Amino acid sequence: MPARPGPLFDLRDIPAALGLLTRLPVKVNTAFALTRGAAAAWAWPLAGTAVALIAGGAGWAAQAAGLAPGAAAGLVLLAQVFVTGAMHEDGLADCADGIWGGWTRRRRLEIMKDSRIGAYGVLGLVLFMGLRWQALMLALPLGAAGWGLYLAAQMVSRGIMAWAMAGLPHARPGGLAASAGRPSARTAAAALPLMALPLFQPGGWAMALGALAAAALSFGLARLARARLGGQTGDVLGAMQICSELCLMLLALCLLAPAA
Repeated sequence: MPARPGPLFDLRDIPAALGLLTRLPVKVNTAFALTRGAAAAWAWPLAGTAVALIAGGAGWAAQAAGLAPGAAAGLVLLAQVFVTGAMHEDGLADCADGIWGGWTRRRRLEIMKDSRIGAYGVLGLVLFMGLRWQALMLALPLGAAGWGLYLAAQMVSRGIMAWAMAGLPHARPGGLAASAGRPSARTAAAALPLMALPLFQPGGWAMALGALAAAALSFGLARLARARLGGQTGDVLGAMQICSELCLMLLALCLLAPAA
């Protein structure tokens, strides 16, 4: 189902995006958000900005207090989980269980809807959280470039979610994602300038290459979701956010580290 018709930009989309993708106490016009649906997806990178500022601020304060990069990186992840309600991590775990644990499309979707977590989900969470922690440990000593990289990863990964939602059909017609509709191509394109903003900073060339790699990875994940599930769900979008965030950071760190 396409997104609800209306103007391309509406400032009320910003609190709607924050209300959907974070647990921040923002005032959201619920009736507007339900009517607007996925047409607000252009503002999703701004939700990434809010996450980066709050979680990054916690890490910066930890560093200023003299904590080692490992402890500061852990606090960044902890703050990020609190701000987002671990919704993307939950999606990653559900996708790992469903995509690899079921033999049929119907069974995979049933597993993903189950609130219990299986071995694939546990392994996915442990490995990805460990890699994210390591990436942050490497980024924090880079100073402003490291914090800029963290901001870019948060904004770009949420813009990629909008593109994936626009490009993939809904795997489960009665799901939450289906109720919001699908962003139009112009809505997804409207997220591009916001995704590109953090790339115009020192080290932006490395972040841009990381963003291209994250987009390529997400394209592959989209193909996998289409083949194994029939399309996308909220869990698939959450897993894409985690994977693209990590991909961008790791590749950019590989390019930035020699110059540090």
